[in-house]
Amino acid sequence: MPLYAPFDVARRLAQIVAILLLFMPIMPPAEAADASAWDKGSHSAVRLIAGEAQPGGNPTFRVGIEVRLDAGWKTYWRYPGDSGVPPRFAFTRSENVKAVTVKWPAPHRFTDDSGQSIGYKEHVIFPLAVEPKDASRPVTLRLDLDYAVCEKLCIPAEAKAELALPSARTSYKATLATAEARVPQRRSLGEAAAFTVGAVRRDGPARVIVDVIAPDGKSVDLFAEGPTPDWALPLPEPIAGAPDHVRRFAFALDGLPPGAKPEGALLTLTAVAGETSIEVTYRLD
Repeated sequence: MPLYAPFDVARRLAQIVAILLLFMPIMPPAEAADASAWDKGSHSAVRLIAGEAQPGGNPTFRVGIEVRLDAGWKTYWRYPGDSGVPPRFAFTRSENVKAVTVKWPAPHRFTDDSGQSIGYKEHVIFPLAVEPKDASRPVTLRLDLDYAVCEKLCIPAEAKAELALPSARTSYKATLATAEARVPQRRSLGEAAAFTVGAVRRDGPARVIVDVIAPDGKSVDLFAEGPTPDWALPLPEPIAGAPDHVRRFAFALDGLPPGAKPEGALLTLTAVAGETSIEVTYRLD
């Protein structure tokens, strides 16, 4: 049996390793550290995507919950309308997280055999603002999401995702900026702007009329929410008789919780015109 010097042994081992590497399968690159793996359901998938931390004494992380839906399927807004289930977000399993603020992109109105619902089709990103407990320590965000996906019938769904939040700039900066731009901007009632809620008034004891000022040629929609989730106000409907540049809507004061009175209730009105949306609060007189 031939004997080899230590140098020859090392060289032959290097040659064997090189040959093995040539025949190893090429593995796909690992998923980027600024996105979690997709949690896939039967008709949807959910993941977390991360942006950079906003500077400051206690920086806030920009994050998004990305939801993809099969063609023809939808999920719901925080107020789902006549039917549906709003998504429920939980972050209690997270590490070094003080608070998470969920931001809701402007929704769409859907009409089908079950009535009118409010939500999203195909794809939506819910922006998050994540505040750490200790800015000097790493932050791990863990999401537990309960939601529903619907075509002709609704199916309950669950998703989990986990992501260690990076402090540096990520590849999702522009994606998150686009999602954040779809969150309605806060406006005061009657604020001087090309797109605003100009006036709200009671029409008798059980009807509310809302005038939305918007540029001509824009398709405008309006959604109304009560002060608590158990208010089930009907969706506002367009009515005629408004002056130029005004879209007039009306809705009945139906769907109030038992014992609730409309007087003094704080309503949230969300108006959507194309890619632009605004949110106004109004206290009923």
